[in-house]
Parts: sequence; C-alpha cells; structure tokens
Amino acid sequence: MPEGPSILILKELATKFIGKEILAAEGNAKIEMEKIPGLTFQEYKIFGKQSYLVCQHYTIRIHLLLFGSYSIDELTKPERQLRLHLKFANGDLYFYSCSVKLLDAAVLKEIDWNADVLSDDWKPSKARKKLKAQPGMMVCDALLDQNIFSGVGNIIKNEVLFRIGVHPESVIGKLPPKKLSALIFEARNYSFDFLRWKKEYVLKKNWLVHTKKNCPKCGQPLTKKHLGLSNRRTFYCETDQKLYA
Repeated sequence: MPEGPSILILKELATKFIGKEILAAEGNAKIEMEKIPGLTFQEYKIFGKQSYLVCQHYTIRIHLLLFGSYSIDELTKPERQLRLHLKFANGDLYFYSCSVKLLDAAVLKEIDWNADVLSDDWKPSKARKKLKAQPGMMVCDALLDQNIFSGVGNIIKNEVLFRIGVHPESVIGKLPPKKLSALIFEARNYSFDFLRWKKEYVLKKNWLVHTKKNCPKCGQPLTKKHLGLSNRRTFYCETDQKLYA
C-alpha cells in the first residue's frame, strides 16, 4: 500500500496541472464522469494516503488502496485497470486500480488536517491526546490508525518501532512518557526520511527491519508475525524492542 510520502511525491509531480481546465475525463470508476470536463483543477490536497483533487464545486478523492498506482503523460497499465484519466492541455494524469469518488467540495471541511504527519498543520499534541484516550490499544495498531497518524503505513510502523525500541504488542497506556513522545516524534520524523530516500531511490537500502531476517543491532533473527487488528506483517527484534504490557 502506498504510504503518505509516496502520495506527497505524486502531489509534487501533478502540480503542473494546477490552474488548468480538465478537458476530458474517462475510465471505469463508477462516478458521474460527465460532471468533470470543464472543471478547473484548483488545488491538490493530500490527507495521509488520500489525494483530493479540488475543483470549483467538486473534489475528486483518490485512494490508491493496496495496489493502486498512477502515471503522468503516459498510459502505463492495461485499460481494464484504468479508473480515471484526466486530460489537460499540458498533459494527462492517470490513476489505476484505486478508489475514485466524486464528492462535494464541502467534504474538505470535515477532515482533521492536524492528523497528517507530513503536513505543516500536524499537531503532535492532538496525537498524544488521541493516544491517551485509548490506553488499551497496541502500538502496532496506533501507528496505523489514520485518525491519529494519517499517512503512516506498515513500513513506517515497523521501522519506527525498531527505532524507538518498542515491541509492537506494547499497549499505549503502559508506555513511559518518553517512549510515548518518541513514538509521536518518530512517526513524523521517519516519514520525512522515507520521503527523502524514496526520491533518491534508496528507500529499501535504508530499511533496518522491514522484510529483513536479522536484527542490525544484536544480529539475532527477527520475528515476523501478522499482528494487530489489521493483521499486517510485522518485523521486530525480541531482544532490542521492549514489551510494555
């Protein structure tokens, strides 16, 4: 599943279409496609893993889900995977195997932009408050909760927990204050590291535990389990990541 930093890269690539009229729209997304041509693409907003293509009265929401992708100026996937193609005078924007919704622009007012870890509006104090309200939640679930850490995905989850030395099955209410602060800080900090490495094409080279076999600290075999409410793949070290439960 594409994580927040990958969506931010998409936003940056699509900025050339801002202010341009949408000349045509096609694809197999089940939306009222006929309402899109003639709209002006005014702003590209992101909230975690979701893109919002803001027009006058409508917002096109794109969620790449597990296997979604995009391309610019070139059709790179089979037609059956094409959910939405937006044509502009200066190029084309394609979205594949994703969720597409045509929403009223008012939906943007309902979003808690402070929860996006990559946003200038990010507020760690709100994240702390939300975490303290769920003391029984496991940290592996907390990091993937898009209402708390919008944009954080499974890779970031695994790497953050290793960085701060916390076992994924630890519960929020048992974390010492310093560990809770570290969790909140690294959720954002690692996301920006992810963004930088992604742009430099060295992301996988910098993974410490995700998909790895041995701990880079102690050398012992890493544990791989499917944990939490989402049952996502989790890689961690039983020795170097302490369980707070």
